[in-house]
Amino acid sequence: MKLIGTFTSPFVRKVRVVAAEKRVEYAWEEDSPWKADSGVPAHNPLGKVPVLVLEDGTALFDSRVIAEFLDSVSPIAKLIPADHRERIEVRRWEALADGVLDAGIGSRLESQRPAHERSAAWIQRNDAKVLRALDAMNAQLDGRTWCAGNGYTLADIAVGCCVGWLDFRFPALGWRAERPHLERLAAKLAERQTFVDTVPHE
Repeated sequence: MKLIGTFTSPFVRKVRVVAAEKRVEYAWEEDSPWKADSGVPAHNPLGKVPVLVLEDGTALFDSRVIAEFLDSVSPIAKLIPADHRERIEVRRWEALADGVLDAGIGSRLESQRPAHERSAAWIQRNDAKVLRALDAMNAQLDGRTWCAGNGYTLADIAVGCCVGWLDFRFPALGWRAERPHLERLAAKLAERQTFVDTVPHE
């Protein structure tokens, strides 16, 4: 298998953490969809990373699809519960974390447009989504050790990659100040070797 992505993408990081936790080996190919000569669209018509190319040439894309595939190919460290309600709870957390990233990336891209083309209202709308979601995460973690159930799951990986990206791209956000429960989880995850090995960098 070959994983295509960048070291800056939080969605790629999520897949890399899952693969490491599951001890699934793959070849790494760094490629950015933003490059003029990017090869990503040849594998994913949406032009996004991560892309996991299987041995038969099938390309899997969207981090949620890849994470589920990786969880299914190795019995080690099950990250998505088999029980329906527990699985939905994990997926709900993943959707929340991914939604924060979508909004954060939207704000970042908009802020990089020329000033006369930039929409302050769009940036504010996305920023508000990020803050509301972080507040919700913090509230739901009150009294809990992990995001979902009694153990480490894909939910925790998704949240850890989400706040790690915020630290990377928005260091002045200061999201920890009023969110002690989320900060506690983030600090615990940051010490995990799979997170240490995948810290985003240019």
